[in-house]
Amino acid sequence: MASNVDDLISSHLDDKIDMIAATSVLQQQASDIRAQKINWQSYHQSQMISNEDFNCITALDGEKKAQYLKDNQYQSAKTFLNLLSHVSKDTTIQYLLVMIDDLLTEDRTRVDIFLDFASKRKETVWGPFLSLLNRSDGFIIHMASRIIAKLACWGQDQMPKSDLNFYLQWLKDQLTVSDNEYIQSVGRCLQMMLRVDEYRFAFVTVDGISTLISILSSRVNFQVQYQLVFCLWVLTFNPLLAEKMNKFNVIPILADILSDCAKEKVTRIILAVFRNLIEKPEDAQVSKEHCIAMVQCKVLKQLSILEQRRFDDEDITSDVEFLTERLQTSVQDLSSFDEYATEIKSGRLEWSPVHKSAKFWRENAQRLNEKNYELLRILIHLLDTSRDPLVLSVASFDIGEYVRHYPRGKHVIEQLNGKQLVMQLLGHDDPNVRYEALLAVQKLMVHNWEYLGKQLEKDSEKAPGEKEGGKVISGKA
Repeated sequence: MASNVDDLISSHLDDKIDMIAATSVLQQQASDIRAQKINWQSYHQSQMISNEDFNCITALDGEKKAQYLKDNQYQSAKTFLNLLSHVSKDTTIQYLLVMIDDLLTEDRTRVDIFLDFASKRKETVWGPFLSLLNRSDGFIIHMASRIIAKLACWGQDQMPKSDLNFYLQWLKDQLTVSDNEYIQSVGRCLQMMLRVDEYRFAFVTVDGISTLISILSSRVNFQVQYQLVFCLWVLTFNPLLAEKMNKFNVIPILADILSDCAKEKVTRIILAVFRNLIEKPEDAQVSKEHCIAMVQCKVLKQLSILEQRRFDDEDITSDVEFLTERLQTSVQDLSSFDEYATEIKSGRLEWSPVHKSAKFWRENAQRLNEKNYELLRILIHLLDTSRDPLVLSVASFDIGEYVRHYPRGKHVIEQLNGKQLVMQLLGHDDPNVRYEALLAVQKLMVHNWEYLGKQLEKDSEKAPGEKEGGKVISGKA
């Protein structure tokens, strides 16, 4: 199974991405640096490098490097790491990194030269390269990062946990640097790292998925879009991550990109993510929820449009057919509560028919208590965090209807701190939010909703606090 996954990912990845990488800023600069030979003799004469390292580096920088490397693996690794640690000049460090990257690109098995050397010396191969991430020169930083990714992904030894978390956190932070001219290189490193299952979980622990989604929800060019969606796609090959993915709002964000994108490769990779979100989860209920979320995000409409277009890529045609069939089936099986629950979990509330249906609330209000009040907690969280007047209006209305139709609703909402948040919205700038908040507050303040309706007229004729039938008529809690 694992090898099949690797083959599938490889078919999307290496050849195509390396062609793209060749036009990236990093590769263009590498080409310039490669052409500027270093005068190793001057380093040797000034005794800045040892005789042993001089003989080695001049051989590696010559035409017979492949044979020398094969015969002198230990010395080659030793010299490279010595020079990276002891040479300070940026141009020389740049050249050394290009040499190392070229050696690894020519033959992936050469990563073991460095890993074996470090192992025999009982040292870490990661330290010298990770320390270069602190340099000020952008090329050095990102070429070192590229080499780290290759060492981590192509060798037999995986990156130690502490170094791995540091590196993934660094990559994640680099994605958020404004106007980062090396962002394609950062994306490429992540695309490589996330092919390794153990690295996927480490990326999640540094809050990597949220970062990918945050960047994708802003305006980025199609190449970066493709690379980051690719990262999500690779993550979804792990069934557990595929099950949790939409908690990060992946489906709504990708559905938005799908409706706007004009690039075939972006379309292809989004469809591949959607397919994995249905196929990979082991919990059938999660797959069903993902289908419903896609339906609510108008993915069926986009699939219908894509069906009218001709694609050279058979993967697109296959995925469109698969998704169309599964989403249409989910529509037929869809209950109103499924639809409601998926909408709440998406955080994209709108006045869909279920909200205003008295029948829906009579039959389903109590179901908001399921899974430790999961849906109620989401509604209350939206009241606290959303800035969208429509979301705030609908969430306020739903909380009012829950209280109206569930006898203990008022108590539950108070316990979950919902009453205070609704009352805060009474002063909101938007009149619709104020109106829905006022209605919800009225429902929260009433002892018995049905009883109140029958008593309003009688109430107005009686003095405040006058008893009828042994009960105090009051609109206050």
